[in-house]
Amino acid sequence: MKAVRTGLAKALDRPDPAIRFYLFHGPDEAGSRSLAGQLLRGLGNADKFVVLGQVIKSDPATLADEAGAISLFGGKRAIWVEPAGDEIAEGVAALLEAPASESSVIAVAGSLRKTSALLKLAETHPAAWSHISYVPEGRDLERIVIDLGREQGLRVSPDLARRIASAAAGNQAIALQELAKFALYLGADTDNARDLDPDTVDILGADSAEADLMRIGDLALAGRMDLLLDELGRLPHGGSEAVPILRALQRRLLMLAPLRARIERGERVDAVMTSMGKALFWKDKPLIERLLSVWPAERLSEAASRVASLERQIMLRPLADEAALGETLVTLARAARR
Repeated sequence: MKAVRTGLAKALDRPDPAIRFYLFHGPDEAGSRSLAGQLLRGLGNADKFVVLGQVIKSDPATLADEAGAISLFGGKRAIWVEPAGDEIAEGVAALLEAPASESSVIAVAGSLRKTSALLKLAETHPAAWSHISYVPEGRDLERIVIDLGREQGLRVSPDLARRIASAAAGNQAIALQELAKFALYLGADTDNARDLDPDTVDILGADSAEADLMRIGDLALAGRMDLLLDELGRLPHGGSEAVPILRALQRRLLMLAPLRARIERGERVDAVMTSMGKALFWKDKPLIERLLSVWPAERLSEAASRVASLERQIMLRPLADEAALGETLVTLARAARR
């Protein structure tokens, strides 16, 4: 069934136990992902168990089997499929016809055609649910930032909401990360609401000097070895920048992965770029187009895994942070040049 806008919050916060399959689709993939995260919380903070679309395509019974399995640790879990497309339609059909299901299945897709088999299933089957996300603009985007801030215990003025939305390039997931960071800094939560002030945004905001950290990862992904080595040489000694740089790089990889997957499913690069709308800052368009042409989906996944692994190593045990960071970024740059 299609989601009704007026009942969206209720559907996500208090999910219908009869629904087995949730499809979030549309041009605003960050918005879809954010809503899917809200659904996870509504499902009792269920653990996210990721199943790749290609695995379901190879064996359609996989989805029903995973959804029907009982958690080994007794907690709630949800099956998460991203990026999703018509390649999982047969698996979803099997899921919906199965006699029982222990876990809900959540699929996050980009834009789907009206003739999409997956979309048809989600919109017509009584045990399925779908929602389309459009890229918000203007006051709608400001309202979303204010609402997201309220969930973090922050009272956000319209002026600051506009600034945060602009710094996040219309990406709701990034805006939420920013607001969570502000809330942690101010000690805010839903039981202890605080006013978000301009000074906090000046110090910590994505449009501050911290945004420069994204540049280093972009140079590595673009294979710009000379400029990358120059930037690495400018980093302060002590390795304190390693984790912020790795997290910025992870955000870039997570943005690229679903876009590249759409291209490999047959969409044109220019169509994928256009679908991002204002979520993509105009100055970044040449870079993103280049990265999408250089990095296949499989290599993006490998890069994201490597970067996440390095972050965990740095956080959990002493490492020569600068050397480990530099080695990883140089390796990525060499891979891009190949």
